[in-house]
Amino acid sequence: MSAGEPVAAPAGPLLKTPLYGSHVARGAHLVPFHGWSMPLYYASTGILAEHQAVREDVGVFDVSHMGILSLEGSGGASLLSRRTPSDPRRGKPGQVRYTCLLDADGRMIDDALWARTDAADEPTNFLFVPNAGTAPRIFELLRQHRPSGCSIALHNGRAGILAVQGPRSRALLEELFGWKLDALRFYTGAFFALDPGAPGISELGGELSRRLASHAWVSRTGYTGEFGYEILLAAERMRGVFDRLLERGAVPCGLGARDTLRMEMGYLLSGVDFDRDRSPLEGGLERFLEWDHAFVGKEALEAQRRQEGYARWTGLLTDEPGVIPRHGQPLRAGDQEVSLVSSGGLSPTLRKGIALAYLPPAYRKEGTELTLALRGREARMRVTPLPFVRPKPPVARPGPATPRAPT
Repeated sequence: MSAGEPVAAPAGPLLKTPLYGSHVARGAHLVPFHGWSMPLYYASTGILAEHQAVREDVGVFDVSHMGILSLEGSGGASLLSRRTPSDPRRGKPGQVRYTCLLDADGRMIDDALWARTDAADEPTNFLFVPNAGTAPRIFELLRQHRPSGCSIALHNGRAGILAVQGPRSRALLEELFGWKLDALRFYTGAFFALDPGAPGISELGGELSRRLASHAWVSRTGYTGEFGYEILLAAERMRGVFDRLLERGAVPCGLGARDTLRMEMGYLLSGVDFDRDRSPLEGGLERFLEWDHAFVGKEALEAQRRQEGYARWTGLLTDEPGVIPRHGQPLRAGDQEVSLVSSGGLSPTLRKGIALAYLPPAYRKEGTELTLALRGREARMRVTPLPFVRPKPPVARPGPATPRAPT
């Protein structure tokens, strides 16, 4: 399978998202992924068609396996400020931020998103979304270090997340729900009413579990690089929303397309591209680091930044037909091995093999050629700027005139 490939075997029965029955009914090829049973692709489409739907039109992913945590109370901002290199104490209501959790050596335990969901003068409520494989551990870490006045809850099972991605995502959501999404800027979020006839304006404030009884938390970030939204909603509302999206032309997508899409953008995958062995500086995440507050791992990162000779996240591309780089394959300069492919595969958009690797400074210059060692052969790859593919702007085209039949 693609979807990052190295996935630890689950310790017990696989968890199921609220849409598990829908995936089975629609012919999804289900695979174990960090303890969850998740669609890799759907029989009616396949990875390439799902990938193209997101790049050209609109696709929808069930990403309910991601951790869904809420931090409520006056201490949440200080906790996240200490445990991440971003500072939510300065976050504005509705702001969403990409960040990471570090160990004392500055290495990434996980990357995550936090969102401020309150409307108060001082921050009180946060949504925190880590990756599926680390969510239970992150929940315990935050719970053990929470200050007084901060409550932390894990909502998986009671809530789920749909990622609606592609140039037509805004037009589709506004058409279906009447939401006014034009004011929802990149990396912001708000609550929107789900009930028919409710005003389509955004709101902030209130405890997450109570708000999800009638509203969805809608944010605009995206792991595909394309224009899109994430919809967090109560578990019992998911199937109805999912079905309505598909009836109006959205294509159901699985982990396979999610992986090819994020690789084309050069995005990291937790547990594959880092697993407590890389720092955010090596991962090319400098723009997400705020140095003017104390956080776990800061001293180690400052020391690494001063030395500058560390390997960094870099894209490579091959023009040789039939070459598909894979995780763990060696990259060589002459007879010297300089790195291993961290993520690799075929780019459906470019129709070429692409790879992502941590390269030393001497090999990161654009156009530098390296040799990819395959079984029984070699292939040339050249360093290429990221992202490999540029996303498209949103379109205002309405949905299809005839509703899409269930697949």
